[in-house]
Amino acid sequence: MSDNLNSASGTPISTPESGWRQENLRESLSDVKRIPVDYSKPPWRRFLAFLGPGALVAVGYMDPGNWATSIAGGSKYGYTLLSMVLISSLMAIYLQALTARLGIATGRDLAQACRDHFSKPASIFLWLSAEIAIIATDLAEVIGTAIALNLLFGLPLLWGVIITVADVLLILLLQSRGFRYIEALVITLIATIAVAFLFEMLYSRPELAPLLAGFVPSKQILDPGVLYVGIGILGATVMPHNLYLHSAIVNTRDYNKSPEGKREAIKFATWDSTLALIFAFFINASILILAAAAFHFAGRTNVAEIQDAYKLLSPLLGVGAASILFAVALLASGQNSTLTGTLTGQIVMEGFVNIRLQPWLRRLITRLLAVIPTVIVILLYGEQGTGELLILSQVILSLQLSFAVIPLMMFSGDKRKMGEFVINTPVKVLGWAITALIVGLNAFLLIQTFLGV
Repeated sequence: MSDNLNSASGTPISTPESGWRQENLRESLSDVKRIPVDYSKPPWRRFLAFLGPGALVAVGYMDPGNWATSIAGGSKYGYTLLSMVLISSLMAIYLQALTARLGIATGRDLAQACRDHFSKPASIFLWLSAEIAIIATDLAEVIGTAIALNLLFGLPLLWGVIITVADVLLILLLQSRGFRYIEALVITLIATIAVAFLFEMLYSRPELAPLLAGFVPSKQILDPGVLYVGIGILGATVMPHNLYLHSAIVNTRDYNKSPEGKREAIKFATWDSTLALIFAFFINASILILAAAAFHFAGRTNVAEIQDAYKLLSPLLGVGAASILFAVALLASGQNSTLTGTLTGQIVMEGFVNIRLQPWLRRLITRLLAVIPTVIVILLYGEQGTGELLILSQVILSLQLSFAVIPLMMFSGDKRKMGEFVINTPVKVLGWAITALIVGLNAFLLIQTFLGV
């Protein structure tokens, strides 16, 4: 590797020949201090500098929305939807690798790339679509955190929802201290979730043969009820806001901007996200496995609410700590997802429409847009309505996914934009096949939902 890797240079000005508009865009998360990469260290030490963004991305794959869809799917259909968890996770690994490549190769996040490429009306439409996805994500975080506070401390759901507004202060404190603090807290909370579910797996003692068979897709997935929950799992796993987030936070590392430096950064960022998402896959699958082992095979096939799962776990498994561990993991999940929602909201607003708000104001707006419908549902339908709202939020995420994946594939396969980092033909074909599957499943869901076919 050449000597010029010892110093990092800024993002070059775009030229018409490069496929981008000649426009200097503000760097994403410009208020965040970059983490230096020491090129005097061996490769494995440099890789450590790139660890972290994958954990933030993985958070979205184990948030409270996943809990709702996986509990509903596991209790009603057993291990059948494990295949959807696996397929969704493989899609996520592929798509997140592409977003890291886009961010590093071009110096632009996905939102900025869309603003560069599309007309203003199209950019506004995509921005609104991204905002809907962020609100749907935040909705799940608000409900999940409120439910966890209710289960652990008996706090009424309405008060729990209102308390979630205060996490703005935590975000601001961490972001002001540096990006590593955010990543450290996220990794700690992920570890908490992992330990909790390790014990839950030991308590539930799932049968191995039917569990492994669940990872093989079956025709049952196309049944209307199964498909609805399955697409909810897809929306909860391959989350559109994560594509915007990842393409920006890979540039929180102060890597060298030469071709050699970018090539290494892409490799390390891909390893980081792949390892984190494999870990998230095991957590996500564990939630469904727990629901299937504890509820479905005990004849409790109608458990769809997180609160019901909490109440039934200890009696059915015969272990008093099972319910407490479940609620602690849920609280960690809700708080974890809160951190990434703030960053994503900032990224999409700056990238699409070049509007920059103070982080506390941006977070407050996003959180209030999620709190208001949650409060209305609680007042009108009580606790039972929150479970249905959680699953609906994940289906909305899945419907929004196409508007992020299609631009990502367009840019990643465009040699003028990506230069030497453009994806090759086999990778491009695979990506468009995944995109077609996502669009097709969502179209099928819409037809079933609104036409009753």
